[in-house]
Amino acid sequence: MMCKLRRYAAASLLLSVATFATLVYADGRNYNDGPVVNVSSIKTVDGHFDDYMQWLATTWKKQEEAAKKAGLITKYQVLVAQPQGPNDPDIYLIVEYKNWAAFDGLGGKLDAVSTQVEGSLEKANQSEADRGKIRTVLGSKTMQVAEPRNLMR
Repeated sequence: MMCKLRRYAAASLLLSVATFATLVYADGRNYNDGPVVNVSSIKTVDGHFDDYMQWLATTWKKQEEAAKKAGLITKYQVLVAQPQGPNDPDIYLIVEYKNWAAFDGLGGKLDAVSTQVEGSLEKANQSEADRGKIRTVLGSKTMQVAEPRNLMR
């Protein structure tokens, strides 16, 4: 009787594991959609690296913290890079969003954050124009993280 019970339990366990594995792979992918990340490439004008870093440490950080508090972004960071050529960025700004849906109506929501931090949209726009004198945005790329599934095989 115990032998039959053990065989039944082992068969049930095997069936459960097989069913779970089938459900996990049902969409044909072995990864999950992760957060969406925007990476902006910035090249500072010679002699103005510290000026731009000061702006990042003050106003930009306040804006990103306010956006995070409002649930618009999940995290942000600044990477400093060693340019390999004269047209390469020396700073990367990375902002993470929960998913692609976070971009729905994002412009207006971020305008509200800029107004909150800088006092008005006009001041925020002027600040943007002033930063153009000390840095160049070389471009930005928005990507989604692919999180590999962790399965027993």
